[in-house]
Amino acid sequence: MPLARRAFLTAVATAAGTVACSHAPAHSDGTPAKEAPVTEAAAAAAKRAARRLLPHHWRQLRFETTVTSTSTSTDTFGVSGDTGHITITGNTAATQLTGLRWYLKHIAHANISWAGEQLDLPADLPGLAAPVTRTANVPHRFALNDTNDGYTDAYNDWTYWERELDVLALHGYNEVLVYAGADALYHRVFRGFGYTDEELRQWIAGPAHQPWWLMQNLAAFPDPVSRQLLDARAALGRRIADRVRELGMTPVFPGYFGTVPPGFADRNKGARTVPQGTWMGLGRPDWLDPRTEHFARVAAAFYRAQDAMFGGPSTLYKMDLLHEGGDPGDVPVADAAKGVEKALLAAHPDAIWVILGWQRNPPRAIVDAVDKSHMLVIDGLSDRFPKVKDREADWGDTPYAFGSIWNFGGHTTLGANTPDWAALFNKWRTKPGSTLRGVALLPEAADNNPAAFDLFSELAWEEGELDLDVWFRDWALSRYGARDPHAEAAWDILRRTAYGTTRADSWSEGADGLFGARPSLTAKSAAKWSPKQLRYDPAEFEPALGELLRVRAKLRNSSAYRRDLLDVARQAVSNRSRVLLPRIRQAYEAEDAPCFDRITGDWLALMDVLETLLATDSRHLLGRWVADARAWGADAAERDRLAYDNLSLLTVWGTRQGADAGLRDYANREWAGLVGGLYRLRWATYFTELRAAMAEDRAPEAVDWFALEERWTRRPGHLATRPTGDTYEAAVRVREVLVTAR
Repeated sequence: MPLARRAFLTAVATAAGTVACSHAPAHSDGTPAKEAPVTEAAAAAAKRAARRLLPHHWRQLRFETTVTSTSTSTDTFGVSGDTGHITITGNTAATQLTGLRWYLKHIAHANISWAGEQLDLPADLPGLAAPVTRTANVPHRFALNDTNDGYTDAYNDWTYWERELDVLALHGYNEVLVYAGADALYHRVFRGFGYTDEELRQWIAGPAHQPWWLMQNLAAFPDPVSRQLLDARAALGRRIADRVRELGMTPVFPGYFGTVPPGFADRNKGARTVPQGTWMGLGRPDWLDPRTEHFARVAAAFYRAQDAMFGGPSTLYKMDLLHEGGDPGDVPVADAAKGVEKALLAAHPDAIWVILGWQRNPPRAIVDAVDKSHMLVIDGLSDRFPKVKDREADWGDTPYAFGSIWNFGGHTTLGANTPDWAALFNKWRTKPGSTLRGVALLPEAADNNPAAFDLFSELAWEEGELDLDVWFRDWALSRYGARDPHAEAAWDILRRTAYGTTRADSWSEGADGLFGARPSLTAKSAAKWSPKQLRYDPAEFEPALGELLRVRAKLRNSSAYRRDLLDVARQAVSNRSRVLLPRIRQAYEAEDAPCFDRITGDWLALMDVLETLLATDSRHLLGRWVADARAWGADAAERDRLAYDNLSLLTVWGTRQGADAGLRDYANREWAGLVGGLYRLRWATYFTELRAAMAEDRAPEAVDWFALEERWTRRPGHLATRPTGDTYEAAVRVREVLVTAR
């Protein structure tokens, strides 16, 4: 094992043994289960986080722990102080950090987001004219999708997670999904039910595909996991859980709902399992009947091992029965839900079962069978379908959280249905009989769309409906550090276009670009289940790029500005793919070879310009994604396996059958290495064949796209891991090309 890797694992294992302060649990109606002790631990944790986030100014901040209580939540922060001496109070470290974020935005005009920051602060932090107090309007503020570990990067290390948790706390979240290390947990549990180490390692999916293994969609793909990898992920998961608790947040762990390895009934006499068939060409794990004593024994062992591995119990456990096509067989769903709940509450009497509101989930058979005070639905469709109007009726008054999934697969598409957030959240929360008790941040991958992240995070801390005109002006101010007419103009354009869409068209995400689509003259989207057209006028969007380029030079030095400029320039280029492809089709069908050559040349030139832009930012490099995975391998063979695990998720995803069914390019994204690598290879291959067919007066030959994609994924060639070039200069070039190509 490389020395650097050994040092990392040692540090993780050491940290996993630390003791973290606890956070008082709450029932799903928001009432505290027991009063949290007043300690200095919370203030000390907030201070350490502030030191990490503001290394030059943290000494000017004083954190104090208080205990407050209202009818809706105990989470309240206060901010006061004079120049250079700022005091922030709150009942947890996370709440105190939320107060810090409020101060940075509204008083210091600074910004820390999960995609870029701006910290051009004066030597002495500015004081406040009067003290400010804010109270959360809902008790549950849940963060991260089940798919997050896959689509954000399953191979992120502690350096990543430490900052991610600080940023989530800073933005007011108090419940964080923690799936890292669940593979090691299942391995430990089922060693006690007749399985060997090797059998279990062959059954567990690779880290990038584990979210779907945990959701019972698949197993054993793409390669067996090593014992050293399980140990490393367990140590990281423990460290994440400890830090979540230290910051006063609650780790949300996977609960046990019946997944078992193959042959469980053969090894455990009398056990009853229900086969789950296949999903997208991949075998689904069997389901253990939750009504049985065997289920109760496995669940008890699961929760005991989980407590031991991850520093103790939680009060929130995420699980979905029969996810997306699961088969209950002859097991009544209501009885199954009762069995799952009984096992959970036997292990943790104060626990809340967190379940995803998605498609027809959860059915009334589940919510009507359980104790609703121990269930929380995190609604993934709040801003998706116009028909969603009465969640109290849909789920029988089960407490729920207003949620948004603004990207699928980690698409780099800019935008969100912010008018729906502003209008619906407060309306639903305050209506008579409302059971809305939280917000749920659910994009399938994190670290994108920073304006959407910040805006959604503020819903839980506002007293009334957000004024989006004001919000986006204030965002431009804090994002870049000072008022600028061009910054405000740019964000007003974005407010009206990419961030001005609504659920009226039954979508919550923006349309992905066609550069990432498997080539076809009739392509409408890159991912099968993405919108088939842009949800705003691209001609109205494009001037935002020119406005951002005109922001005065003094305000262009932050990573926040560079990220926004890259995002807008990238989106403008991506949108042009929808303009060019119909022209290419028209030229081909008219057999106009010169026109075909010119427009396909323009298409490939735009891809090259886009690749150059993306290469200027480290977080848009495919090489980083692959290198992250390889760093976890103990030898060359394992490093190759892990690289394929991570990279295949973005390309073929799984088997040929799954790719053909629509999984391929589900996680398409405009990153350097993908745009200039696989995506350009596909389109160049396609255009060459079309041109040859035109010249030879024949039908074009079919291309085995899966074979090409799989071959490239196995051997992508050199992928840069460090950025090159200047984002501003690359964005200027983008604008020049777009103007010329009109």
